[in-house]
Amino acid sequence: MDKIVLNISKRDVVGKKVKYLRAEGKLPAVIYGNVDTPIPITMSLSETTKIMRGVGSSTMIFLDLDGEEIAVLLRDVQRDVIRGQYLHLDFLALNLKETVRTMVSLVMVGVAPAIEEFEAVLMTGLTEIEIEALPSNLIDSIELDVSILGKIGDSINVSDLVMPEGVECLVETNDMLVVATAPVIIEEEEEEELLEGEEELDGDAEPEVIEKGKGEEEE
Repeated sequence: MDKIVLNISKRDVVGKKVKYLRAEGKLPAVIYGNVDTPIPITMSLSETTKIMRGVGSSTMIFLDLDGEEIAVLLRDVQRDVIRGQYLHLDFLALNLKETVRTMVSLVMVGVAPAIEEFEAVLMTGLTEIEIEALPSNLIDSIELDVSILGKIGDSINVSDLVMPEGVECLVETNDMLVVATAPVIIEEEEEEELLEGEEELDGDAEPEVIEKGKGEEEE
């Protein structure tokens, strides 16, 4: 992925008054972590929305503050529940010489022979894992090659992952990531019995009688 750079400015407006910044097309945010004190900032909402597409929790971003670039990770996103528009962002400033922990997504690739030969269904366990690495070694995702799932019962666990050099997995090695399971098949006779049972219930059902009040009984 190409280097991601966002232009930012320091802000003095805080609290409820930030709504006026949003009205001007600005997005409030804050930088914390490898800085002396948290830095309130603003950035262009339209530019940020466009650039941040595809950015995950392990994607390194550079915030340009008056010509000085600050390496960060996106840590928290607040959105408008109706429009989905960004309301506020939290960034973690990084020390490029120190490791950082973050979550990384798992992406399935390939075709499992168990699906084609045995009509297996792939059941997923974890969809992301926690890793630790220097910022320069961070990765956006880890691929799971499901082509090794040849039969029912075959699975891929954390222990099967091949981590890139300099990246440590912090998840238990026996945790399951994906498994090929047998399809659930309802036999035709069982299906007919189920349908007959439903019809009997419908036939036996009686209309619910709501207790009449005194006025209704007198009428």
